[in-house]
Amino acid sequence: MARNNSRSALGSSAAVEDYLERILELINSKGYARVVDIAAALKISQASVTNMVQRLDADGLLKYEKYRGLILTTAGKSLACKIAQRHQLLTDFLKLLGLDDRVIYHDVEGMEHYISSSTLRAIEALTAQLRRRPALLARLESAIA
Repeated sequence: MARNNSRSALGSSAAVEDYLERILELINSKGYARVVDIAAALKISQASVTNMVQRLDADGLLKYEKYRGLILTTAGKSLACKIAQRHQLLTDFLKLLGLDDRVIYHDVEGMEHYISSSTLRAIEALTAQLRRRPALLARLESAIA
């Protein structure tokens, strides 16, 4: 769901990031993204989506033609990919900890826009180490349980 306009760790608003993330997901899964699809994915009105899409177009993150759909620009796709990678890393990390999928979804949605790049790098390194060391991961899972 789209959020307020506070700034995220990437310097864009959380709402912009939510839109870009959903647009990239739609393009990757369906081959295209339309206002109606974005509205359904974010559970908001088409009018709200149209307003944001026009803003993203003006900001150079996508190209939008009324009634025809949209495409991400190079800058928009780059930012959307960073957002998606951050989301996936946080999801993977929390899954390693054995958390419930609903808890993971809720927590990632809450953390993903505001986590610093240094904390994200630390989580990435820790995730890699836990994957390489199953015994350490097993000890961690025991401690959490």
